[in-house]
Amino acid sequence: MNEYNTDGAVLIVPACDRNLGGGHLRRSLYLLRALEEGGRETYLWISEHQKEEVFLRFRKFFESSDFSKGFHARLISSVKELGGKSWDYIILDRFKTPEKEFVFWSNLGTVIGIDEGGPCRSRFDFLIDLLPALPNHEPNLNRPSLLPLPSRRRPLIMRMAKNTNDQPLRVLISFGAEDSKGLGLSVAQMLVSKSSLHEITLVSPNPGQDFREVTKKLPGVRLVGLVPNLRDHLSKFDLFITHFGIGAFEAVYARVPVLLISPTDYHEKLARNAGFLTFADSKIHVVATQMRKLDPGFLRDLEKRRERIAEKFGLQNDQEEDLGSLFGGYTPYVPKNCPVCEVKLVAGQTVITRCPEETYRQCPNCGIIYLCRLKAPPITYDEDYFFEFYKKQYGKTYLEDFPKLKEIARKRLVYIRSLLAMPPNLNETNLDLKPSVLDIGCAYGPFMAAASEAGFSPYGIDPVEDAVDYVKEELKLNAWQGFFPTGVKAENGPFDAVTLWYVIEHFQQAGKIFREIHRILRDGGVLAFSTPSFSGVSGRKRLSAFLKNSPGDHYTVWRPTLCKKILQQYGFKLSKIVVTGHHPERFRFFGRFIKPNSKGFVYRLLFFLSRVLRLGDTFEVYCTKE
Repeated sequence: MNEYNTDGAVLIVPACDRNLGGGHLRRSLYLLRALEEGGRETYLWISEHQKEEVFLRFRKFFESSDFSKGFHARLISSVKELGGKSWDYIILDRFKTPEKEFVFWSNLGTVIGIDEGGPCRSRFDFLIDLLPALPNHEPNLNRPSLLPLPSRRRPLIMRMAKNTNDQPLRVLISFGAEDSKGLGLSVAQMLVSKSSLHEITLVSPNPGQDFREVTKKLPGVRLVGLVPNLRDHLSKFDLFITHFGIGAFEAVYARVPVLLISPTDYHEKLARNAGFLTFADSKIHVVATQMRKLDPGFLRDLEKRRERIAEKFGLQNDQEEDLGSLFGGYTPYVPKNCPVCEVKLVAGQTVITRCPEETYRQCPNCGIIYLCRLKAPPITYDEDYFFEFYKKQYGKTYLEDFPKLKEIARKRLVYIRSLLAMPPNLNETNLDLKPSVLDIGCAYGPFMAAASEAGFSPYGIDPVEDAVDYVKEELKLNAWQGFFPTGVKAENGPFDAVTLWYVIEHFQQAGKIFREIHRILRDGGVLAFSTPSFSGVSGRKRLSAFLKNSPGDHYTVWRPTLCKKILQQYGFKLSKIVVTGHHPERFRFFGRFIKPNSKGFVYRLLFFLSRVLRLGDTFEVYCTKE
């Protein structure tokens, strides 16, 4: 039943193209190390034609003690090597992944995008935004607090310069591992020309002879080369000048005010969206002018902005989880075939909505909405499932709800009886005429109890030991513990009816379940099940919100109009659909006029419309084996 596993390896694909900086590569190398330390077999992809140039450009990274040991054994550069492994998932830290490349990686395995901004963003299996993106396609998770953050932070009480003559501002300027536009040098020159009251440190990705000659003309500027662990030095400074990227959020966490210079319009939009003070590269002189006299108001504004950004993105407290531990716990489940109609799914289909651990897509063949998960849901089918978990959803425990559930079962059995053409007065004296019914996911047996009273011979199966014990010991009925179909004994079939009340959505392979039910049903036998509907009032009101509220162990989401075709595929003839779960208070706009616990005119009108228009949030299906 469970398809979550860690049998394969993890592949990381960083952006190494020129003018994209070194942040993607640095993050990928960090993640490679963290996953390996956590016991995951992990590799880094750098193509053969890029490898030599990348090693030269980012030599400092690769020579760092953090990554040098055994690195080449973890590097893959040929397509042949890729095909020789099974991948649990592939991490693309590519900035903007082109269509052709996305299709290539998708066909190899589950694809997780980090800070992806390309044309295929809506098609990734999962999206993790560490840096806040523009509001286009919602990610599964947006948490800058997962970045590799500084090991040192400034004290909570910031040092504010009162006398700039004896307390110069310590300014760090860095524009990443490339700085193709030379913004670092431009900012340093402008600051020096406006004021000599700063202690300026400039990080140069490649300080050559010509660059050093230029800096001789900049008194007070300290030039340093590329620092692989720059984040751990940020706390020494009073101000960090950079562009939008990882470094800006590292500084926010280190409690260092940040000022951004944007090399592109895209950087400018991202910076403003996150809440930073930012200037286009053409306005560097404005920055220098504002800093000329170290205006205390200017510095306070930067610090207040930093505090707001830290609070907004969870960077105010000490780091508890990082990117390595997050990815180390991932065991993605992404079906390759539709869980219901079983047609092969095209890799990288457009996503309907995303949640922190879930992604929802819709099968283009049968229309079912199906679930992809980053790891198994934190739900265990034990005694608590019917007590604590059930009570959170319905306000009472399962056993407290037993009488109501039994009454609902009686109504369902009336229609099952009619389909089987049962005599209306079966009793203990004509046991041979009693039709058998198997209740899959029987829980504590309210349906079985009602079925026994209605003249059926009921059987049940459920994974919860306590529930099965209750059915056998308290209700004196037949039940087995386990997951269908493995827990059902062959000698007890064929059955006259099989039921699944809010159970079919819990199976990862519903199609397989329908085939097995068809096998154990007699000809003309009845299959009946109920399940949530995404075409009810809640799903129509806002589908993304409806799916986000769906339990994490619901692998498929149905609607009534899809059932006839799907059931025909598995040899069943649809007889009737009963739409249930009517909630007038959930109607858009009009629902807010319904007062709590009131069933006045508005409630009755909307309830009537919900029934006529079949807008209930759940439904029941009754069909027979052909």
